[in-house]
Amino acid sequence: MTTHGRHLKGRRLAALVAGLAVAGLVGTGAAAPAGAGPSDGGLKGALDTVLSDARLDGGGVSVVVADAVTGSTLYQRGGTDRLMPASNTKIPTSLAAMGVLGPDYRFRTDVLADGRRSGSTLRGDLYLRGTGDPTALAADYDRLAAGVAAAGVRRVTGRLVPDDTRFDANRLGRSWAADDESSYYSAPVSALTLAPDTDYDAGTVVVEVAPGGREGARPRVRLLPDDGGVRVAVRATTAAAGSAPTLTVEREHATNTIAVTGSLPLGAAAVKEWVAVQDPTRYATTVFAAALARHGVRVEDGVQGKGRATPAGATSLAVHASMPLRELVRPFMKLSNNMHAEALTKAMAYETTGRPGNWADGLAAVGGYLRGHGVDTGTIRQVDGSGLSRMNLFPAAQLSALLLAVRDEPWFGDWYAALPVACAPDRAEGGTLRTRMCGTPAALNAHAKTGSLTGASALSGYVTDKAGRKLVFSVVLADYLASSVKSVEDAVVVTLAGSDTAKGAIRAASPERSRTAPAPADVECSWRKPVRC
Repeated sequence: MTTHGRHLKGRRLAALVAGLAVAGLVGTGAAAPAGAGPSDGGLKGALDTVLSDARLDGGGVSVVVADAVTGSTLYQRGGTDRLMPASNTKIPTSLAAMGVLGPDYRFRTDVLADGRRSGSTLRGDLYLRGTGDPTALAADYDRLAAGVAAAGVRRVTGRLVPDDTRFDANRLGRSWAADDESSYYSAPVSALTLAPDTDYDAGTVVVEVAPGGREGARPRVRLLPDDGGVRVAVRATTAAAGSAPTLTVEREHATNTIAVTGSLPLGAAAVKEWVAVQDPTRYATTVFAAALARHGVRVEDGVQGKGRATPAGATSLAVHASMPLRELVRPFMKLSNNMHAEALTKAMAYETTGRPGNWADGLAAVGGYLRGHGVDTGTIRQVDGSGLSRMNLFPAAQLSALLLAVRDEPWFGDWYAALPVACAPDRAEGGTLRTRMCGTPAALNAHAKTGSLTGASALSGYVTDKAGRKLVFSVVLADYLASSVKSVEDAVVVTLAGSDTAKGAIRAASPERSRTAPAPADVECSWRKPVRC
């Protein structure tokens, strides 16, 4: 960063802190009084009215709006109150990953030979070594297998050994919900894993269930990929045409068996469910083993059950590199992909310490990046990379300070392009905001990260007001009982987009009219497969 850039960032942060200090909220432990904020009567009155929505009664509100160029605070309410940010946690994680790993960072998956070559025979073991790539597809493993065959290896006398030692063996984050065990958005994290499609939901398998050919018949079940060693127990039935479906697809506790129960009406469309596997390392290795067999490579002793580190003298046979981080950050942020967040957190841990990637070291790297960009990490708590944990706590003031500071980063354009865009119809562009704020001044204007868990909702990002003034906003809401408060968030942003904030010409939006996407919203809309935002 240039000296000029550092000075700009410093002025913006100083202006934000000064704006909060006006309300007596910096350097004190006092809670913000309701409606406290700078004396911008028009904007303050409009946003206070939006945030007086009855759905927020008894809940927590932390909101900050700032000028993106000067950093001056235009509005705040409960700006320093710590609330659960849900997937807004991905903002610090993704920014730290871009800063710590760099936008050109790639994950590698290698196939290596340990042993003596004798013609087309490898007298030893074959190693599949992962570094955490959450975007690796079955097709990528197939290309690796083709690479092994092209290298002249047709017979392996030993075993296919998975090497997932780049990350530690702790697969699940702190306080992740036990009832999400089979949910694809809560999959186990491994350095060697596989995604079933280009949503890149690492560690999951797609289960497609279609009704049988007659009433009472067993449904037809298909897996994608179908060679990962996942077992399916079909206990469901085909019900009468027109009856209500009761189908459930869920992995049984602590097993790799997916139970299909309930019923599907005769003639109904097939149902797809994304399910987390129990052991992502073995899942990926089994898919690779099947690919080797298709390419004529025979591994005589099969797949080793437990992974181990690749010997130092092993010879490389094939390599797959992921897309660079500047590209990977798009599906990560657009679709709020939890497993990307955790893989990047553990990758930061490894790259900064040389130790197997773990949450403690990874979050220390995130914290270091945040401190270097003016965030007071003493006011936040982050225990995972994705925001799945209900232990995470962030105030809107720190999220907005971070959003201000990173505008000077050389890679900011790539990261900004990865944010969901309000009402952008292409899912790869609109992401989790695809159906929100349509028909308003915020449509195709607001770029922001969403966040949703039961009783917690957040929206933080950037919007340009009616007069062209660029604004930063952070809205964090928690502890409410309503099924959704998304329209309240949207009304804040639509009010900003439709107003001339410098002149005080404020066009207030109503929460009831500002959002078109349906409730409920207890989890991110992109997590509701196959219904997608």
